Amino acid sequence: MEIKFCGAAKTVTGSQHLLTINGKKLLLDCGLYQGRREESYRRNKDFLYNPEQIHSVVLSHAHIDHSGNLPTLYKKGFRGNIYCTSATRDLCSIMLQDSAHIQEKDTQYINKKKSRKGEKLFNPLYTISDALNVLKQFKSMPYQNKFYLDGFNNKVAVTFFDAGHILGSSQVLLEINDGGKKIRFGFTGDVGRWQLPILKDPDFMGDVDYLISESTYGGRVHDKATEMDNQLQQVILDAYQSGGKIIVPAFSVGRTQEIVYSISKLYKEKKIPHIPIFVDSPLSVNATEVFKMHPECFDDETAKLISEGTDIFGLSYIRYVKDVEESKSLNSFEGCCMIISASGMCEAGRILHHLKNNIEDKRNTILIIGFQAEHTLGRRLVESVNNPGMEVNIFGEPYPVRAKVIVLNSFSAHADENELQRYFNYFNRKELKKIFLVHGEIDMMEALKANLEKMDFKKVYIPDYGETVILN
Repeated sequence: MEIKFCGAAKTVTGSQHLLTINGKKLLLDCGLYQGRREESYRRNKDFLYNPEQIHSVVLSHAHIDHSGNLPTLYKKGFRGNIYCTSATRDLCSIMLQDSAHIQEKDTQYINKKKSRKGEKLFNPLYTISDALNVLKQFKSMPYQNKFYLDGFNNKVAVTFFDAGHILGSSQVLLEINDGGKKIRFGFTGDVGRWQLPILKDPDFMGDVDYLISESTYGGRVHDKATEMDNQLQQVILDAYQSGGKIIVPAFSVGRTQEIVYSISKLYKEKKIPHIPIFVDSPLSVNATEVFKMHPECFDDETAKLISEGTDIFGLSYIRYVKDVEESKSLNSFEGCCMIISASGMCEAGRILHHLKNNIEDKRNTILIIGFQAEHTLGRRLVESVNNPGMEVNIFGEPYPVRAKVIVLNSFSAHADENELQRYFNYFNRKELKKIFLVHGEIDMMEALKANLEKMDFKKVYIPDYGETVILN
C-alpha cells in the first residue's frame, strides 16, 4: 500500500491524497487549490495521476478546497463512485454548480480586460455541465455505518465519523485488507472545534495504525468560540456609530450560517440595533436551506432553540439576495448595514465587487471571520491590519485599504493548537505508527509536529507535494 500526496502538502488548499491498495486507486478528497491565479489554474488543471485510473473517491466534506475539483476529475475521465455523507452530497449539489458558474462569469469578466490589452485569455476549469455530470456519481452514507467500496473486492471498508467542522463534515476510517495485512487508516478531513454553534462536537474515530491529519492552526490559539457573540456585538456597535458598512467575506457553508445565528441571538437579547443585514450570495441562500434539511447534524443547544421557535437563520429579518441587480444596488446603499458575501477568501464572486466599492472608505469595516490562505486577497487584507494604507489588487487594479480590517478568529471552524492536542489525546501512542501532517502552512505543520512529539507520538512526518510513501 502506498500514499501519494497530490494536494494540501505544505499548503492549506487543494486537498487530494491518493492511496494505492492492492493495485487499485482510491482518492481522498479532490479539492481546488487556491492562490496565485495562474499557478492555481495550472495545479487544478493538471493532476498528478490519471483520473481514468481512479476507482473511487471518498470525500470528507463539501468545502471547495476539498471537493471543488471533482468536475475537472470527471472532465478528464473519472467514472467511479464518490462516497460522502448525505449532507455533504446535498451541499455539493449546489456548491459545485455555483463554483462552475463563478468560474465562467469571472473568466468572462477578466477576459474582457485581457482582450483589451491583447493578453492570452483564460478558460474556466470546468462548466456547469461537468458539475452536473459528476454529481451523478455521488453515493451518500450515514455517520458510523460501515460500508465497503465498490470495485475493491470487499478489501476496503469505510466508516464516517462527525468532524464537527461544517454540516456533514466527516473523519474517514478505512479498514483495509492489503494482501492479507489488516490496516486501520484514518483521515481527519478538517477537524472542527468543541462548543461551536449549530454543529455537534468532533467524534473519535477509534485507534488507527496510520493517520493523515490537517494542521491548519497547529501552532495558533483562537479566541474561545464562546466569545463569538460578544466580539461581533462590538463590531456592529462601532459600525453603527460611524455610519459605515460592514463587509464580511464568508464561506457560504458554515461561516455564513454561524454569523447569522450569532446575529439572531444578539437581536433576541436586544444587544445590537436592527441594522439592515444582507446575505448577498445565491449559494448561501441555498446552503441555508440545506442546513434546515439536516437537523441530525445539530447540537443540543441548536435543537432546543429550534424547538422553542427561535429563527436561528434570521429568515424573518435578514435579506437574502439572489438577484444580480439587487446585489448591485447595495453599492449605493446609504448608512450602516452588513453585507455578507462569498467567497470566503475573497478570490471570486460578489464579494470582490463589494470590496472594490467599499475598501477606500474609512467609515467602513471589512470583517474577516475565516481562514485566509497564502497568496489570496483575503490574506492580503489580513496583512493590511499591520500595514495601514497598503494597496491590494481587485480584478487586476490597485486599491488602497482605508476601511478598518478586523479579524475575529473566534469564528474559525478549524481546531486550534490546543484543540488539536485534545483531539490527538484520544489516540493510543503505541498503536499509531505514523502521522502525516497536511493542510497547513509549513510553520503551523512544524509547530504541530513538535507538539505531537512532546505528547510522545513517535513518527510525525510532513510530506512534500507529489511525494509517494510506501507503508510497510
